[in-house]
Amino acid sequence: MKFPYFHVDAFASAAFRGNPAGVCLLDAWLDDATLLNIAAENKHSETAFLVARGADYELRWFTPAVEMDLCGHATLAAAFVVFTHVDRQRSFLRFHSRSGELTVTRGGDVLTLDFPSRPGAPCDVAPELLSALGASPCEVLKSRDLLAVFVNEADVRALKPDFAAMRTLDCLGVIATAPGSDCDFVSRFFAPAGGVDEDPVTGSAHCTLIPYWAQRLGKSKMFARQISQRGGELFCELAGDRVRIGGQAVLYLRGEIEMENAAGSGQS
Repeated sequence: MKFPYFHVDAFASAAFRGNPAGVCLLDAWLDDATLLNIAAENKHSETAFLVARGADYELRWFTPAVEMDLCGHATLAAAFVVFTHVDRQRSFLRFHSRSGELTVTRGGDVLTLDFPSRPGAPCDVAPELLSALGASPCEVLKSRDLLAVFVNEADVRALKPDFAAMRTLDCLGVIATAPGSDCDFVSRFFAPAGGVDEDPVTGSAHCTLIPYWAQRLGKSKMFARQISQRGGELFCELAGDRVRIGGQAVLYLRGEIEMENAAGSGQS
């Protein structure tokens, strides 16, 4: 069995920045164990798997350790592959996922994701979180992830988390954020429980970041940076109970994955 494979740097305008994602174009679903093994072999924070459903696509995401409920950068990478290598005439895509219907619109070099908003609710600052972060946020909110808000960008840059301690927290990951020096806000995202100690650029984290900063800054459109080692740039907008997350993508590699004794499971 052979199927096309692409390595795309998402939320980046040049190679070696943003967040690398694998994209696999499948004719039919493989079994879950095989999908997870492929993601583990790829060693990206996420690999996206697509199966065409008429003009739409079914979409699933796997880290090297687990299947994700939502992933922004791998969705951006998947859309980039369809727009540039499957159907160059298209400017709109609809994906069907564990988080419902997701769409991506192409406007020049920028691809914009339409994702669900996931605002956080205020919660106590647990001692376990302080120990895991090695620093004290001024505010903590909880959605799928914990959102730890700091006073300034330097505080977020200086974080050196204890990832073993972070794995014990009751959340998928921890988002650290603060006002930006040359943007509206910055963030970092840590998800050792999902098999990724620090994710370079995280679209799904912005489902929580965007509603928080929109309310705090009193604006619906914002520009954000994720200040990981690779770095990433995101054009953000709050639109009711949805968020729009825009970014660019760059192809690094394309080829084929070749497997023996692999069969589709018929799962969707």
